[in-house]
This record gives sequence, structure tokens and C-alpha cells, in this order.
Amino acid sequence: MNAIANLFKDTKLHTLERDTPTPLYYKLYSLLKGAILDGTIENGAQMPTEQQLAETFNVSRITAKRAMDELAAETLVERRRGKGTHVTYEYTPKPVQAPLIGMLQEIESMARHSDVKVLKCRMQLPPAPIREALGVGASDKVLQLERVRYRDGQPFGYYMSWTNGLKKTVSKKDFQTSPRLAIFRKQGLKITHVTQTISATAATAELAESLDMDVGAPLLSLVRHSFKTVRGQEQLADYLQVFYHPDRFQYQMDLTLDG
Repeated sequence: MNAIANLFKDTKLHTLERDTPTPLYYKLYSLLKGAILDGTIENGAQMPTEQQLAETFNVSRITAKRAMDELAAETLVERRRGKGTHVTYEYTPKPVQAPLIGMLQEIESMARHSDVKVLKCRMQLPPAPIREALGVGASDKVLQLERVRYRDGQPFGYYMSWTNGLKKTVSKKDFQTSPRLAIFRKQGLKITHVTQTISATAATAELAESLDMDVGAPLLSLVRHSFKTVRGQEQLADYLQVFYHPDRFQYQMDLTLDG
């Protein structure tokens, strides 16, 4: 089995639809282009020869050549005599976009339907990377907050955050009785943009004790950057990192295609 057939084995990509008037070369070009753009065929990978394509997809060599020519014309591949054809497109994952209002409502709803233990609530000098991200001076203090959230008596999330821009003093009691977003709103801190990244990490001794798990056990790590808009410019207002117990927390998204 040649390289391209092995790559597309057990997928719908190993055949071309022939019951439409679209030229075969364009169907093959579109199929290969899609596989390059979505990262199925990685940057630097060697493409099959025109003969291999012709045999795999049961088309003429002329059809295969024209499809490859189209890819080369769009600089998705580079063809070199004696060295073959290689992919030159670098796939970069695109973030999923979702309505901000709906996401913030879900976050606040989860806060209202779980219990919280506030471990730290104080004005503190942030670490250098967070200080730079928040755009504060070396001597400026911001709100440091650390909490553990519980559901049915079991800890499921360890929350650490640094917040700049609150105008009034807040206490542990405030965060034990109200969600952070509700407190932000009361103080006039309006979040206009949120980015977040989910990854995996291992539990440190502190996290393992707080979340009732073994040291080194896997955790879900979520980092959320919340921005406010100041004179037309985005400015980071809140940096949050959460460590979730994977057996007690699932992150679900329900996305629909816009009309």
C-alpha cells in the first residue's frame, strides 16, 4: 500500500465522488488541500508521486499532475526535481469562539451551585510574569485569591487568581457568599473579552492535599485571561488558573453553526 493510501486508510478520503459534474482533478485537489489545511498531512511531509496518486484514486496521471499543480500554485506544497513534493503549509490550531455572555453566565451558575472555601484573599505583589501581563508597576499590589470549590462535599477545583482594577476592599466573606463575577460587576469591572486554554498537568503535594488525590495524579489545568476595554484598548484585568479533579469535573461545550 502506498503512502497516501496508508495515510487515508479507514477514512472517507480514500475515494473520490464521481457522480457530480465537478472535474476529477478539482476533487482530488480539494481533498488533498483539505487534508493539508487541517493538519492531517503535516508540514514537511513528502507527498506521493503523481503515479501513486493516480493508482490510489483511480484517475489518470494527468489528473493527478493537475491537482498537484494547483496545490503548488497556492504554495501549499513545493515541488523539487529529484527530491519530490513536500508540504510547505504550517497548520495552526484555531481557537473555538463562543458567545462571551453565555460563557460568563455558565461560569457564574457553576459558582452559585457549588460550595467554596477561601484560602487566601489579600492585596499582594504579583509574580513578575503576571505583573507584566496585568500591566502594573513593580510596587503595585493586586488582589490575590485562592479558593477550593466543592460539590456534594467533594473538592473538584482549586482556583488561583490575580485581579487588577477593583475599586473597593473585598474580604474572604464576600467571596464565600458571592461569585467573583458578581463582585466584579458591583465594582464596575466589566469584562469584554475572555481567552482560555485547557491542558493537563500533575498534582503537586499542595494540590493533591486540597483536592483529595494522590501526588502526581493527572489534573485538568485551565488558564483564563479576562480583559476589560480602556479607551478602546484591551487590558488584562484578571488572570485565573484552575486545577480540576478529572473524576469530579468535566468541561463541556455545546456549539451550533451560525445560520
